[in-house]
This record gives sequence, C-alpha cells and structure tokens, in this order.
Amino acid sequence: MKITTVKLSLLMSVTAGLLACSPQQQVQTPASGEQAETAISAAMPNESERLSAFFERTFNEDLKRSPEFQSYLGIKWDYGKWDDESEAHIERSITIAKNRLDEANGFDTSKLTEQEKLSLRLFKTGIERQLANDEFRHHRYIVHQFRAAHTKIPSFLINIHRVNDISDAQAYISRLDNVDSYFSQVIEQMKLREEAGVFPPKWAYDQMVEAAQNVITGKPFDLSDNDSTIWQDFQQKVAALELSETDSATMLEEAKAALLVSVKPAYEKLIAEFKHQRELSPEGDGVWRLPNGENWYQNRLNWFTTTDLTADEVHNIGLENVERIHNAMRGIMQQVGFEGSLNEFFEFMRTDEQFYYPNTDEGRAQYLQEATAMIDTMREALPDYFGLTPQAPMVVKRVEEFREKSAGKAFYQSPALDGSRPGRYYANLYDMSAMPTYQMEALAYHEGIPGHHMQRAIAQELEGIPKFQKYLSFTAYTEGWGLYSEELAKDMGFYENPYSDFGRLAMELWRACRLVVDTGIHDKKWSREEAIQYLLDNTPNPKYDSVKAIERYIAMPGQATAYMIGKLKIMELREKAKQALGEKFSYAGFHDEVLKDGPVPLDILEQKIDRWITRQQ
Repeated sequence: MKITTVKLSLLMSVTAGLLACSPQQQVQTPASGEQAETAISAAMPNESERLSAFFERTFNEDLKRSPEFQSYLGIKWDYGKWDDESEAHIERSITIAKNRLDEANGFDTSKLTEQEKLSLRLFKTGIERQLANDEFRHHRYIVHQFRAAHTKIPSFLINIHRVNDISDAQAYISRLDNVDSYFSQVIEQMKLREEAGVFPPKWAYDQMVEAAQNVITGKPFDLSDNDSTIWQDFQQKVAALELSETDSATMLEEAKAALLVSVKPAYEKLIAEFKHQRELSPEGDGVWRLPNGENWYQNRLNWFTTTDLTADEVHNIGLENVERIHNAMRGIMQQVGFEGSLNEFFEFMRTDEQFYYPNTDEGRAQYLQEATAMIDTMREALPDYFGLTPQAPMVVKRVEEFREKSAGKAFYQSPALDGSRPGRYYANLYDMSAMPTYQMEALAYHEGIPGHHMQRAIAQELEGIPKFQKYLSFTAYTEGWGLYSEELAKDMGFYENPYSDFGRLAMELWRACRLVVDTGIHDKKWSREEAIQYLLDNTPNPKYDSVKAIERYIAMPGQATAYMIGKLKIMELREKAKQALGEKFSYAGFHDEVLKDGPVPLDILEQKIDRWITRQQ
C-alpha cells in the first residue's frame, strides 16, 4: 500500500512523539504499510473532532473581533476598545460569513452525531440569516431612541465595565478616549442611511437629542452641582480600589480629560447629526415610508418570528387572540364582581390607587423589594417543573435615571460567563403609574424566573454544545419563552389573587395587540397616534405605557411580533406532547427539551419536540 509524502511526514511525527514519550523503550521494527495506514488513521482527526475545532475556531475569531462581547463574557482582551462599526468591518464580516458557510457545507453529516448535526444546522442557519439581512444593510436604524450609541456608552461603562484594579481603570479611560472615533463610525453609518433615504421618524430624533444631552450634563461638563452619570460611576469605581492618593488623583485627572476632550465633543457632533437628519426624515412612522420598505418589513418578520408569516397573517393572528383574551378577562370581571363593560373595567384598573405604588423613592424601593420576593418564591417551586436550573444569581434593578425616560418598561441582561456579573431584571420605575402591582407577578416571571433568566443563564451554562450555540439570537424562541413562562406560572399555582391573574392576561393581551399594531404601523400605514389609540381602546395599560410601547415598535420594526408567535408555538407543542404521551408527559422533561440546546428557530424546536415525544413513547 502506497504511503503519500504527507502521510509519511505525519507518521514520522507520530512515531517521534511516541519515542519522546517512551525514552527507555527499544526501537521497534518498522511497521508494515497496513500498520502505518492504521496509525495514520488513528492520528487524523475524525469528522466530529474537525467540527468541534471549526466551531471553537470561528467562535474565538468572532470574539476577538468584538471587544464589547468580550466584556459581556467577562474577558479583558481588548478592554479599552469599542466594537468596530465601520463599513469596511461590515464588508469583512460578510466575506467571513460566506467563507464559513462554504466550509460548513464541507462536513460529512453521515459521520456526525445527532447533536452535532443540530449544531451544524444552527451554525449554517445563523449565517444564512446574516446574509439575508445584508441585502437591507442600511435599512436598519443605526440609531433610535431606545438602544443606540448615545445611551450605550454610559450603560455599558456602568453595567459591564468592571474595575477591579488600576489596569481596568486605565481601560475605562481608554474607552472614554475612544468615544470620539467610535461616534465617527456611527455618524458614517448615519450618512450612508441618509444617502439611502432611511431615517427614523422626526419625533424620535427629539428624544435622542434629549437623552444624549443628559449624558454630558453635570460635572465635569458644566458648572452644575451634580456629577454627570459617567463621572459619578468612574469616581465610585476608583474609590473602591483604595489606591494611593497620587494614583487615585492621576486616574481621576486622566478620566476628566478624556470626558472633556473626547466624550463631550463626540456627543456634540452626534447631537448635531441628529438635528441635521431630523429635518430630512420623511413624514410618517412605519417602514412603508422608506425605499423598498415592504420587503424590508417582510425581512424583519422573517427574522424575528423565524417563520414565513406575512404581515396580513400576523395581523389576523393578533386580532383573534385579542378577542380570546378579552373573553377571558370578562371572566375575571365576574369573579371580582365588577359591574360594567370591559372598557370600564380597564379604566378602573388604570386609575384605582390600590393597584399602584407611590411615585416616590419609597414607592420605587417597595416595588423592587416585592418583585425580588416574587422571584425568590418562584425559585422554590422550580424542581417540580424543571430538571435544568441556572447556577447564576439574578437581581432586580431599577433602570438608571439617565435612560429611564426613553427606555422600555422592563428588560433583562444576561449574567457574565465567569460569574462576575449576575443576571439583571431591569424595571423602569420612571413613572409608577405605568407599573401596576397587578402586573408585577407576570412581569417578574417573564424577565426573571422561570423566564429570561432561566433560559439565557441555562444556555450559557450548558455543557456538550459549542459556545456559539449558547449565544444565538432567535427572538421568537427567547421572547416566546418569556411569555410562555407567564402562563406556566399559572399552571404552577401562582396568581392566587384574581387581579394578578388579570395582570397575566393583560400582559398576554399586550403581546397580542403588538401583532395588530406592529403590522398596522409598518404594513397598513397606521400613524403613531392611531396605534396608540388602539392600545388605549383594547388594553388596561395607561397612556404613557401605550405611547412608549408604540414608539418602541416604530424603532424596532417586527421585533414585537416575536413574543406571541413564539409563545403560541411553545403552547401548541406542549399540548401536542400532552395528547401524545398522556400519563408519560412530564413538565420537567418537556421544559428541559426546550432549553437543553440553547436558542433555536421555531421549526427546529418543533422537530426537537417531535423527536422527544417519540423517545418518550
């Protein structure tokens, strides 16, 4: 049997390694050709090993290209840098993605385990979605009033950038120094969208200007008595280091210089660009007003729901579920003995003082304390419904004042992979009339346990799957799980107070209405005011809540549709499993199957549950 030069070289390396490990052994008679081939085969990586190395390499490549993702994971490779938003970086990312897809298509799936086949499919799906999005690269709003560069800087530095030693403080200052170059890239992207005719609505720029101005208000930016948000954060973090007076003073002076020389001018340039583009933004609110807006919106629906549902189909699903939930709410009205129409009941729930904490610091502290207690109680009930549970801790935190006016009602931030940062459920307590106590349970279960913290912390902690798989983004799965968790809590015996159960229905109704208003705004040309009125007419939420919600749906087209679409699919699959398995059905088994592979598209989730049902049978 012929041995090629490459194989012979490999064989020599293997033999040398064996000799090096066994210096006392005598040199053996050279192997025959067949024996040599066997030794070579044993030394060559098999398909599973090749795939594992591919996943590890590509994940690390992506990690090295994102300083911010490094920091989220607790890694400090490029601790003083921001992500690259330049067009050249984006072009390079697309080239990398295409090359990886070609490489991924080269694996022999017949030689892989079922788990490896799933991982490979998810890897390829992620790239295919990325490439489909690239057709609309400049349609995505690079800035909007909820989450963009102007609020990311302080939020990231405060919540993500830890300062454990003097080098971390220096990296913080480096990030401040780099704000001007980072914002220059953001402005470059804004100008590319200007050329493409893509702008958020005019009113959104007003909010962005206000939020950006808030960041550079206070010392050392002006002569006011109060410290600015970033300056206050840096001083507190340096003080906690207990440095010498000299080192501490040096750090503070360098940070102050960076704030005045880099951060302030950068924000002023960004604010000027906001004001410039505001005057160019076309009238209207939905993406229908943008070039190729119809196709862009369908792309967004595909991306967020991981389905092929059209805008009309999503709209009609919303209307059907609004009617279903309204009927369930009428049952609650009878239960509590309320006499009047559903809209009158909504008004009662909006305005009766028994359902609201005071709009004071004491009221806000009471809300945070009660939400924490609800999550702690839920944690005790988990073992009967879950096999997988997260190790990472979770806290309830108020949205910081600098961004609470423009931020959403509530959101979750994952824990750091290294355990240095807990999971965080953020509650927006800017206006306590938008945070009724009857919705507290459902909101805590959605953002905390068994909702986002369960799903996302478990995904990070999973063993036996590649790292990339833990951080994939499939919104219908993630937010569908959050909304499903609200109803699961009722199955677990929570919502003993009928008003809290009404709150659960109100939260679900909110997500059903999202299907109606999101498609109404972006496909049916509803105005912002029409969409707000729909929420006021069909939900118990107050006007402020409705206004902020509609503004969010306008800023992030399609995203709001993922919640109900995902939840309906999970409920459908659970009912399917119950019917098929009867007494063999287990909540813990079902939930573990949903969670054990990390985020997946809804079609793959259905295939997973079908296989699980077959195994149980």
